[in-house]
Amino acid sequence: MNVQVDVGLNALEVEKSKKINGTNKIEKINKNSFLKLLIESLGDPIIKILLIVLAVKTVFLFQSFDWFETLGIIIAITLASLISTISEYGSEKSFEKLQNESSRVKCRVRRSGKLEELYVDEVVVGDIVEIQTGDIIPADGIVRVGIISVDESSFTGETKDVEKMISNEVYKGSVVLNGSAIIEITNVGVNTKYGRILLELLDKQPDSPLKIRLRELASIISKIGYTGAILVFISYLFSILFVENHFDFNIIWNIITTPKIIFGHIIYALTLAVTIIIVSVPEGLPMMIALVLSSNMKRMVKNNVLVRRMVGIETSGSINTLFSDKTGTITKGHLEVVGIVLGDGTILRNNRDIDSHLISKYIYECMRVNNESKIGSDGKIIGGNITDKALLEFSKNYNKIYKIIDQKYFDSKSKYSSVLIDDGVTHELFKGAPEKLIGRITDYYSENCVKRGINKNEIDIILKKYTVRGYRVLMLADRPNKFTENLVFIGFVLLKDELSDTAKSAVSMINDAGVQVVMITGDAKDTAVNIAQEIGLIKSENDIILTSQELGLMSDDEIKKHFDNLRVIARALPEDKSRLVRIGESLGKVIGMTGDGVNDAPALKCADVGFAMGSGSEVAKEASDIVILDNNLLSIGKAILYGRTIFKSIRKFIIFQLTMNLCALTLSILGPFLGINTPVTVMQMLWINMIMDTLAALAFSFEPPLKEYMKEKPIKKGESILNKYMYSSILITGIYTSLLLILFLKLPFIKELFRYDLEDKYLLTAFFGLFVFSGVINSFNARTNRINIFANILKNRAFIIIILFITIIQMILLYKGGVTFRTYGLNLKEFIIMILFSLSVLPVDIGRKVFLKRKNLNTGV
Repeated sequence: MNVQVDVGLNALEVEKSKKINGTNKIEKINKNSFLKLLIESLGDPIIKILLIVLAVKTVFLFQSFDWFETLGIIIAITLASLISTISEYGSEKSFEKLQNESSRVKCRVRRSGKLEELYVDEVVVGDIVEIQTGDIIPADGIVRVGIISVDESSFTGETKDVEKMISNEVYKGSVVLNGSAIIEITNVGVNTKYGRILLELLDKQPDSPLKIRLRELASIISKIGYTGAILVFISYLFSILFVENHFDFNIIWNIITTPKIIFGHIIYALTLAVTIIIVSVPEGLPMMIALVLSSNMKRMVKNNVLVRRMVGIETSGSINTLFSDKTGTITKGHLEVVGIVLGDGTILRNNRDIDSHLISKYIYECMRVNNESKIGSDGKIIGGNITDKALLEFSKNYNKIYKIIDQKYFDSKSKYSSVLIDDGVTHELFKGAPEKLIGRITDYYSENCVKRGINKNEIDIILKKYTVRGYRVLMLADRPNKFTENLVFIGFVLLKDELSDTAKSAVSMINDAGVQVVMITGDAKDTAVNIAQEIGLIKSENDIILTSQELGLMSDDEIKKHFDNLRVIARALPEDKSRLVRIGESLGKVIGMTGDGVNDAPALKCADVGFAMGSGSEVAKEASDIVILDNNLLSIGKAILYGRTIFKSIRKFIIFQLTMNLCALTLSILGPFLGINTPVTVMQMLWINMIMDTLAALAFSFEPPLKEYMKEKPIKKGESILNKYMYSSILITGIYTSLLLILFLKLPFIKELFRYDLEDKYLLTAFFGLFVFSGVINSFNARTNRINIFANILKNRAFIIIILFITIIQMILLYKGGVTFRTYGLNLKEFIIMILFSLSVLPVDIGRKVFLKRKNLNTGV
């Protein structure tokens, strides 16, 4: 399309361009509708088992359809899926609000010979756009008129300015640091360089550690359930065919050869088998996970942590290695002038020190006049790079009269800028990299502006002194005589991106949690080492600091050998991040990665947890799992703490539910052989299921984040969700409670403790109470590995309220349940006996904890 620069496109050409090339709006990649998220939630490993069980019940139990149990399964699936979907959908909407802010930026476009202000989304291929200092380039294009300096660091990772002249390409998202130009748009939307990187995010992410662990747990549970089902199927048929017929093969053969009889027995055996599978599955687990993730997502937003993907929270707690950017995460993200060093080594710390000397004129003119930044009408500093902005901020109160005769802008080749001015005397001021200017120095100005001979070795020593201490150093010089190339040294400007106020405590907190922190920075090695030492990242001689070049010379196997000792990567390139993530994950580690630039997106995407900074690019945020709204490393530490809290909450709930499931499973398997056919009625089981699933899920979802969790080592990637502590709790308490329940019904002396009744009404009423209250008491055991079962209980008020609610409802059911719940009330003596039996669960578990503690095995969940 041939477009006139001074005219631009007309309305018809705009519409034609839209049809051919599309618009500049980048729709959210992998946009998740509510329905899509809902369908994805059904892929949870435990929910898959529940769906299979539901299908089996529908197929095999159509004759005596147990709608109570079926309804319970449907409710469990529905609640778990809805809670998970609603939470994640809400988080997606919050993220979209962040994204939409970037689309509200306007740009100046020439159309039909007029200059219009349009939103960047409205730009099309062929548009002529005017840009100047401070603008964000709205789409990819070619410079037609002018020269500009742009910041492409979000693509390249390099902080240096890039000069763009006529016919040079510019890219969407780049920032104009200096100059003005007219560009012709060549690519929009997903066809821009920015958009193509965004498209890479379509790649499927690896499964989270939680999903892997849940899949393993589902496999274990299903194996137990299927094994139990097969045993019950075989044992029932063996009992009904052989034992009850006293192994009389004639009778057995007659039954087997009578289809109606044998088919009836097989159907009933299948019914028992399916019941075993149903009892073994923890229906409440998916809902509990959805609840705990959802409730903690809301807590984390208050701590400046926006969770985009729910699994990102739990995975944060498993992080072994965190690769962290320096700028804006460990540091505050903006340069400040912290001192001027003169030729004799004197350091002037602030404006007051400088103002008291005659040399102040030269210092301020170098900073303010030799500067590409400007002070806008609103008083804000615009244009220029971060260095120029820092220098102008420091010198903005200097208002002496001067006239600019000529000016040479900074470029990456010469690494300095200069300005020829007339302030009563004509002279040229220089500002730039010391290594480029120091060779031309012959003299220096003293404090009183007296020119003196210089010792270059001493200047080199001064320079080294400050670079190794982490300062960025610029050199200021004057050329008073236009007939010579010799310069007079004015001073070194010391600049520093100050550490974040919380950086040191954040690194300490994360290190204490057993997480390896590796700082990735574009700084020189000396500067990076100084910062790493200051924040406590480097502590021993074994700590390794590498430059990108040194890293590039090492093979993957070499890096693996030294991976655990890595602390700093200096002069880092974007590809270094992705490589380190890949190597770390190949070692079985859970990797966290921070980033803010477009170029960080691939590393954020392939890391187990990607942390994007709130001030970062939209592509980085899109690639991330979690957005750190305040750009604070301490907030990442909080994300790790919440992640660990969530995983522990899930484990506590699993202990509680699998213990009750084991009791129910044991009763279902052994009951028929012990003459206990219906120890729990359908209505009672419905209430027990509500306790095990919905109410317990709510209670354990609000467990508090305890600082002590940050003193533990991260859970290994391959570690099962069930550990030895959990097995001991589930098996010992579960087996004890099962025996207690069976003996309670079978032992004659226990029956004698209750009022006599032909149908054992009062014994069975007490049995129902025993089943529920032993579970309630075990919930206190499950929520802590301490002997004090009330430890930190006031920090989970939801738990207290729910337990009180269960207790009150259970009391009402015991005394007012009647025929519906097969409960007929207990007198005081019977009630105390039932409660004492229930309480016996407590000393059994305390004994287990004491034993484990003495053996140094009480690691808890």
